[in-house]
Amino acid sequence: MSGVGPGHGSGNELLAAIRRLLATDGASDPVETAARVAWSVIVEPGDSVAGELMAALGAERALGSVLLAADGAFDELLEGCGEAGVPGAEDPDAFAGVLHTAIDRWRPRLVRSDVADVVASAEAVGARLLVPGSAGWPTAIDDLGPHAPLVLWTRSATAGVGDGAPALAVVGSRANTVAGAEAAAEITSAAADAGCTIISGGAYGIDAVAHRVAIAAGATTVAVLAGGIDQLYPAGNVQLLHNVARQGALVAESAPGTRPTRWRFLARNRLIAALADAAVVVEAGARSGALNTAHHAGQLGRPVFAVPGAFASSASVGCHRLVAQGRAQLVVHPGDPVAAMRPVAASGVSAVADEPLVSVQRDPEVVRVLDALGRRALPEAEIARRSGLSGAEVADALALAQLQGLVAHSSGGWGRA
Repeated sequence: MSGVGPGHGSGNELLAAIRRLLATDGASDPVETAARVAWSVIVEPGDSVAGELMAALGAERALGSVLLAADGAFDELLEGCGEAGVPGAEDPDAFAGVLHTAIDRWRPRLVRSDVADVVASAEAVGARLLVPGSAGWPTAIDDLGPHAPLVLWTRSATAGVGDGAPALAVVGSRANTVAGAEAAAEITSAAADAGCTIISGGAYGIDAVAHRVAIAAGATTVAVLAGGIDQLYPAGNVQLLHNVARQGALVAESAPGTRPTRWRFLARNRLIAALADAAVVVEAGARSGALNTAHHAGQLGRPVFAVPGAFASSASVGCHRLVAQGRAQLVVHPGDPVAAMRPVAASGVSAVADEPLVSVQRDPEVVRVLDALGRRALPEAEIARRSGLSGAEVADALALAQLQGLVAHSSGGWGRA
């Protein structure tokens, strides 16, 4: 491993570079941080075995033990895991198989990960390094447990990923419809007005709409990248991503130089879900990656919302399934997702849940029934005579109006509520 531990010449230069990337955070051990960076090169995002080893042994010790195990000292690693209480190590026979499998998948990168190159690439784009416990580390990400990122790379004009404000994830189809863009804009605008940070993935479509509206509203917005912090993707959104970095933050867990792949797009969705207090899927096809974000949000206990679309819209079938399966709440008002976030709700912001539905107020038969009502309660027969409707039509209209709190029934008949 090139330049992980302290030493002479290049080793000291590496630790100095690590300190620069950590900025003013003097609490983080640069040697331990360098080992974390090495781990982030070796493993793919969300590797739970690596996460468990690091949590129990520490990044530097875990890395050294794995390197020795790859060279033949496997029993020492297995014994160390048992002594440190790594989950699963209480059954050495079964855990040995888990470790062998993990080392086999890590082996191709164990001898090729150069931390110095990674650090140099990060410095070249002005990135900052965050590790658990460092200033600016988003503690919400720790809810991912062993699947949490080992490090985070950020590009931001601010100190950290977020500013402590409630955060809403707005995600959806890359090939959005006009209606989807309008819905995303309204939801994002409502969240921005409530002081929320907007989290998304920087992609085309709904993601881009959410970021642009947040920027226009002066709200903090965070884009979670699927590749390295120096890999701004897609190419058509490079300027948008630069704007996000100026007003919020770009975030990546993969080492600089890592190219986005389909797997990494799916893995980064768990970060979008974890960073947010609630998530809303605006549009999603049957196999949309946005559904993956909703799945992670649900597993983490975050409220999940879905925007309804046209019955036959392929762009909304994923949203409809989320609601039908009970995995998401229906967005009725743009403020609904904001109202579900407890820190915001506590401040008095709420959706207008008690407003009568516009469609009911404008229903012609309901309007005629309401017009027929006077100052005193009337029986249905008199309402039918005054409105020119049949008895059955009056009964249906009154039932709709009563559901919306527009009329009330008493011993004398029906009157306005």
